[in-house]
Amino acid sequence: MLSADDLAFITGKLGRGLTDVEAACFENLWSEHCSYRSTKGLLKTLPTEGKNVILGPGDDAAIVRFSDTCALAVGMESHNHPSYVDPYDGAATGVGGIVRDIISMGARPIALMDPLYFGALSEEKTRYLFEHIIAGIGDYGNCIGVPVVRGEAVFDPSYQGNPLVNVVCVGVVPPDRFTTARVKAPGNRLVLFGSSTGRDGLGGASFASRDLSEGSEAEDRPSVQVGDPFTEKLLIEATCEMAETGKVLSCRDLGAAGLAGASSEMASSFGARLHADRVHLRETGMNPVEIMLAESQERMLVEVAPGDVALMGAIAEKYDLSWSEIGEVIAEPRYIVEFEGQVVCDLPVDLLVGGTPGCALPKAPKAAGTPYAAPAGDLKDLALAVLAHPDIASKAWISGQYDHDVQVRSVSLSHDAAVIRLEDAALALSCGCNPRQIALSPYAGAANAVYENAANLACVGAEPLCIVNCLNFASPLHPEVFWEMEQAVLGLGDMARKMDTPVVGGNVSLYNESDEYGTEIKPTPSIGMVGKGPIRRWMRPSAGDRIALVGETGPHSGGSILDAVTGCGGEAPAMADPALVPKVRDLVAADAITGATDLSKGGFLAALAKLCPDAEVTLAGDPMTALFSETYGRFLVTFRDESALAGLPYQVIGTVGGEGLRFSAGAKSFTLSPEEIGFALSSITRQMQY
Repeated sequence: MLSADDLAFITGKLGRGLTDVEAACFENLWSEHCSYRSTKGLLKTLPTEGKNVILGPGDDAAIVRFSDTCALAVGMESHNHPSYVDPYDGAATGVGGIVRDIISMGARPIALMDPLYFGALSEEKTRYLFEHIIAGIGDYGNCIGVPVVRGEAVFDPSYQGNPLVNVVCVGVVPPDRFTTARVKAPGNRLVLFGSSTGRDGLGGASFASRDLSEGSEAEDRPSVQVGDPFTEKLLIEATCEMAETGKVLSCRDLGAAGLAGASSEMASSFGARLHADRVHLRETGMNPVEIMLAESQERMLVEVAPGDVALMGAIAEKYDLSWSEIGEVIAEPRYIVEFEGQVVCDLPVDLLVGGTPGCALPKAPKAAGTPYAAPAGDLKDLALAVLAHPDIASKAWISGQYDHDVQVRSVSLSHDAAVIRLEDAALALSCGCNPRQIALSPYAGAANAVYENAANLACVGAEPLCIVNCLNFASPLHPEVFWEMEQAVLGLGDMARKMDTPVVGGNVSLYNESDEYGTEIKPTPSIGMVGKGPIRRWMRPSAGDRIALVGETGPHSGGSILDAVTGCGGEAPAMADPALVPKVRDLVAADAITGATDLSKGGFLAALAKLCPDAEVTLAGDPMTALFSETYGRFLVTFRDESALAGLPYQVIGTVGGEGLRFSAGAKSFTLSPEEIGFALSSITRQMQY
């Protein structure tokens, strides 16, 4: 995986060849997964500062102020390739990895979100991956006692052979007591604690930086880590207790590139000397390459003063965790590893960490989309097909496998955004994006992902605090893919600026392609958004409440669920105007309206079925556009006092009550009974249970 150009560059800088350990270190730390070599320039365009940002990108997680006494540690990661090769362990260790990013900041994890992207659910292989990925996430999260409170599940043929498993974790820490990841002073000691090191996960970082081949499930299985959530739970408690002593000077979890990655990045502010033969092992005969690069899970590395080593060891032992003092911080800016008395690695630390040569890749616009052609078929049948699409259907089969009530913070987890209690306020969470629309219009589509998550928060009365992202794309070596990525990042950043919501961290996952299926994923810049608002439960309106559509509807069917069902094509939604978001948020927070949801996937039909599945409505204009368009910048609200809507662009379109949904649109009318709606929305459960 170390290219000839990179090898020549490195050996030219060093004036010599590389040892096996040095070559393995460069192969992993200079991989796209660790170095972001083709995306650094793009990431620098994102807005990262804000009034609540205490610590932005660059550490294991960001620190964002929630109140004077509470800060949030927020991070987002992917575990895509491992979740195809071994879906249960790949997904489980994805959860474990992002949780360790949070605890490395001295924070206690309190919530998870899981935006997930799969191939067509009609395919047996997709159902297998779906089943085991959900089980891996659920089992790990349940065992460690951190609830999965929000998620997304998208199903599209482009993910066949390369599903995406993205995970967001949020933790809490006092604003003045978080830990950072860079060592503080020469002479301090490095202490490794947690699980013993084995050979699992070798080369995981370099594995994540290439396409999946036809033989990946067999050939790449050693690159997938195996998790132990019970050890992770002990690790959470031990790390939090160590942090509370005030003696931990810096901390990093062992993730991509294992001990070599964690220790070299941690020591990059000075230097380090490590003794690989002091690492506690669970396998015999391990060589220094295996010890340094294995990605065995549930391990942490801390910097402490020499006199505090014993204290850290005692805390580890209290939780039945093994530990080793494996090295020290040195003043010389070198990264040195010894094994059995021999120096097996001696490198300038700034060359290994951050010394990757720049990478300017070609780009070319990608033509996408087809003109709109009105779909054939009965309006009612199309409505039921849209509701039955797995992107719209009930996710009860997924959420039923997660323990939402652990930590007893959960207030409301259904519909637009999760609401969990934190101090005397609500922490609101939303995640996801719309890859079909982003594929047609990367700039506007990524901007709308930011908008739509903020709109979700508005529907529970919450204001965004920050964004984290996971930029999932196919190979950047394809000029069209690099162009898509550039446009998506620019759109994401511009909408974040418009909404004054900083992007405080994230992850880049490239080379998401499958030789086995001949697929490359649609551009998927998935985001996680956290906000703050009043403690409130999402409620359905009552019979007799009136219904209004806020905002203007355009003919935007490109990338819609109707397009996915019928292939109708059409124009993708334009970049949304976020002006309505704070207005709706204020109405919700003041209880001036009885219900609210934003319009996104599935258009008006899906929004109405979610907000008030028993209602009568009359729509103006073309029925297809009125029912299925996915124009952003719109909300569906219910109210008792129409004066609350003064100043908003709205139309009163119906009344809550009765049985089922009764539609009138021009000369056409139809009814969806409660049984028909329920059957359509149960499509995932029906396919997974039988």
